[in-house]
Amino acid sequence: MDNTLVSIKKLIKYFPIKKGVFKKTIGWVKAVDDISFDIYAGETLGLVGESGCGKSTTAMTVLRLEEPTSGDILFQGKNLAKIKKSQMRKYRKDLQIIFQDPYSSLDPRMKVKHIISEGLAAHNLYNSKQRNQKVGELLDKVGIVPDYMDRFPHEFSGGQRQRIGIARALALNPKLVICDEAVSALDVSIRSQIINLFKDLQKEFNLTYLFIAHDLSVIKYISDRVAVMYLGKIVEIAPKSIFFNKTLHPYAQALVSAVPVPNPDFKKKRIILQGDVPSPANPPKGCRFHPRCSKVMDICSKEKPPLREIEKNHFVACHLY
Repeated sequence: MDNTLVSIKKLIKYFPIKKGVFKKTIGWVKAVDDISFDIYAGETLGLVGESGCGKSTTAMTVLRLEEPTSGDILFQGKNLAKIKKSQMRKYRKDLQIIFQDPYSSLDPRMKVKHIISEGLAAHNLYNSKQRNQKVGELLDKVGIVPDYMDRFPHEFSGGQRQRIGIARALALNPKLVICDEAVSALDVSIRSQIINLFKDLQKEFNLTYLFIAHDLSVIKYISDRVAVMYLGKIVEIAPKSIFFNKTLHPYAQALVSAVPVPNPDFKKKRIILQGDVPSPANPPKGCRFHPRCSKVMDICSKEKPPLREIEKNHFVACHLY
């Protein structure tokens, strides 16, 4: 039985580069360039990569907060990329996002109870008394005293604000929650609490996560599968157990080598990447990683490597395999 919740097929998102008085388009920023992957119901798919590689743009495009240039976004069999914006409304309840910055993602002029219940009101769910009751239950779930629902965001710490953001995302009982760097802005002491909260809520509400992060140690703890992105392309996807023990793509190997080991006596060999990330407005031909790759071959600068299944559920885009 296929338990695929979301299937992304050949997704492309380009942003125009405009110049001059008449704002003529002179080029394109290829933020997301022909990527395909699946998210299975009940799992956590970790999406990792350097800043600017297209992770957040992928998240925004999957939710249709950014319009895709082309490609398909299949949610429970329905192609969200092909429907009108007005038709997207009924799918909004099932697709939610938790943003990176807990300070700017909450309206400072709204009380907490209105922030969390805004979606309920937009979809005409419950009356005002029932909404307040629902808000109290959600605040309790995320570890905030329900009596605080009449406070404003500035009266909370960063960790508490992120808990409010999580409660807001859960209000409509979504099927997919995208966590866009949801713990990167938090103190390390708070981060572990929020990550464990994510895991607890996933079990309780049967949630599916697309978890975007820079920190591979966080991804290793929370994810079931890992997808690695580089300059708008997916270069490797594998189950967590395979990925961290048998990383194949040279870029992914460099990322894994940078994860700290909590043992001062263990000497780990770091892979230091040479050069800077190329511009997504003018990406290299062939494999996009080839200018920085230590294992580069002639074919790498000429042909784009397809994402191939090297072994069961382990996909790699590299001419080495």
